[in-house]
Amino acid sequence: MAPSVDPRLLVGPQTFDDGAVLAMRDDLAICFTADFITPVVDDPRQWGRIAAANSISDVYAMGGQPLAALNLVCWSNCLPPELLAEVLAGGASAAAEAGCIIAGGHTLEDKEPKYGMAVIGTIHPDRILRNQGALPGDLLYLSKPLGTGILATAIKAELAGAEETEAAVESMSSLNRQACEAAIAAPARALTDVTGFGLAGHLTEMLGEDGHLGADLFGRSLPRLPGVDRHMEMGMIPGGAYRNRDAYSGRVRIAEEIRSAVEMLLYDPQTSGGLLAAIPPDSADRFEQEAADRGVKVSRIGRFSDQGLIKVVP
Repeated sequence: MAPSVDPRLLVGPQTFDDGAVLAMRDDLAICFTADFITPVVDDPRQWGRIAAANSISDVYAMGGQPLAALNLVCWSNCLPPELLAEVLAGGASAAAEAGCIIAGGHTLEDKEPKYGMAVIGTIHPDRILRNQGALPGDLLYLSKPLGTGILATAIKAELAGAEETEAAVESMSSLNRQACEAAIAAPARALTDVTGFGLAGHLTEMLGEDGHLGADLFGRSLPRLPGVDRHMEMGMIPGGAYRNRDAYSGRVRIAEEIRSAVEMLLYDPQTSGGLLAAIPPDSADRFEQEAADRGVKVSRIGRFSDQGLIKVVP
């Protein structure tokens, strides 16, 4: 797409950041983004909350504070309006927790239901956290476990256990607010969230296109939701994971002894995934403490390098 040429547009589409940022004053900018998803669970209220958390996350991934949102709904006239009310109630609960005002929305008819939000947040122009900016030696952290795409596939196939489903729903429903606050406090050098392109895809975006920056991932340290390994072995791999592998595997090298255990996890498309943070080594202890103080378990999953590739090592 052709970006607007305007000095007020501080962040546009060129680097695939999580949201656009528009300067309003010397000390104020607005971050705005939009996202919607199809159902990932059967319960409409849970789906609504997950979809809203997924949409709001993009503001947190820029280091912003959500301010207001518009509901985006695609709905079939064959589905009862009571179900839609439940979806919207779930979205409202996530927005309320984020301190985000739902100011309205738009609905159109569609055979397949979809729900999400267009979200506006505030941010200081000098404190924007972009997805690029990491340096070799920076540490790589992830704030949520991986595997929501795999577990959602297992849930749809009615193969996921109750505890596995509960863990997936809890992870997808939780906001990235506290992880964002910890990243700001550290401070992080770069930040994004892991969603549809999977860990490998969003990490590739952090590396940029010049081919100089790389990352070493600690394969056995990649956090995963309960049951993910079992369902991977059963073949519960979403189609998006294969598309992500086709798109991003050219820059990925996996040690053979761990390939079967981690390959599809790297490409698994996440819904409302965690924040992926580049933290300078001398700020790592503070980041971990800030996260722990807010009840967030962050995992150190790798380190940035100057090798240009994503290398997954044991």
